[in-house]
Amino acid sequence: MEPYYILNHLGEEREDYFNAVTPPIFQSSNFCFKNVEALRNGLKNEFETPFYTRGFNPTVGILRKKIAALEKAEDALIFSSGSAAISAAVISSVKQGDHVICVKKPYSWTNHLLTHLLAKFGVECSMVDGREIINFENAIRKNTTLIYLESPNSMTFEMQDLEAVAILAKKNKITTICDNSYASPINQNPITLGIDIVVHSATKFISGHSDVVAGVICSTKEKIKKIFEQEFMTLGATLSPNDAWLLIKGLRTLPIRVKQVTENSFKVLHFLETHPKIEKIYFPFSEKNTQISLAKKQMKPCGGLISIELKVDNIAAVERFCNHLKYFIIACSWGGYESLQFPICALYNSENYTTELPWNFVRLYIGLEDADVLIEDLKQALEKM
Repeated sequence: MEPYYILNHLGEEREDYFNAVTPPIFQSSNFCFKNVEALRNGLKNEFETPFYTRGFNPTVGILRKKIAALEKAEDALIFSSGSAAISAAVISSVKQGDHVICVKKPYSWTNHLLTHLLAKFGVECSMVDGREIINFENAIRKNTTLIYLESPNSMTFEMQDLEAVAILAKKNKITTICDNSYASPINQNPITLGIDIVVHSATKFISGHSDVVAGVICSTKEKIKKIFEQEFMTLGATLSPNDAWLLIKGLRTLPIRVKQVTENSFKVLHFLETHPKIEKIYFPFSEKNTQISLAKKQMKPCGGLISIELKVDNIAAVERFCNHLKYFIIACSWGGYESLQFPICALYNSENYTTELPWNFVRLYIGLEDADVLIEDLKQALEKM
């Protein structure tokens, strides 16, 4: 199915709502029925019938169809955060006494879920370097039921060979989940490579405007229905109809936003690679990246996040660089229109966070501003160090 048809038309039965070009926001918590029999039938299929918005809502339903089609999946579920989607996907795949294999350095709340929360219920987790398939093979136990992947991850961008991991997992009857937030469904589709379940922080590229927090699970109709009937309905991390409408609006421009961000990223990358005050660069499509062949194999060229290590002697110099940037806002998250920076030195001497990343590490998100403007901003800030 052609992407622009998905983004602009799929799921939008305009004749059902007065031929409005933009779908309405069904801002209703519940839906009524003509008689008892109609109510009885509605209760039989909350998965696809407007009954109570915690289950199915028509505005959210349109979004489900679009994101599932973009990910080349049969169906999708939408959650109120990426963390909620990840949690539901993982919990649906494990039980007490099971073992999970996860890539090292996952998203912080994924790490907390696997190593703290689920550990209280007897689920074990092994963290492995996902760059080599042998590490997954060696970690498999008789009770391994899930392999959790992030390809690329969101800080240092290590990748896994998704097709190879999927083959290994199917051979051992293990479920696979991949966080595809970095590439977006425009530039990578793990399901076509054999992955069972794909999750997203829809807060990032899918939203694109830094105004919604949301998450997505994509998979087969069977798996999605199973998660809906258990984790989704039980945990209740439901996205509001208004936020679903904002995500539909964000999807309209997803391809052109990702394209512009990617073009900007490669221009900024070229500048950073030639600057003497940059110690190290992390970027999947950098020619210096040892995994560039894998990046080209399973992703279309994509950008957004570039991490750097500054060539400095102390944290004060890092802070001077960050504080002098004019266009790169200091903030978490990414995927919106604005350029961002996240300096790891802020986590040092913090009571709430720990990190293995070096204090001179800064993650940059390249937004939609003119690339030359961003380069000039980086140049003047580097001179201030």
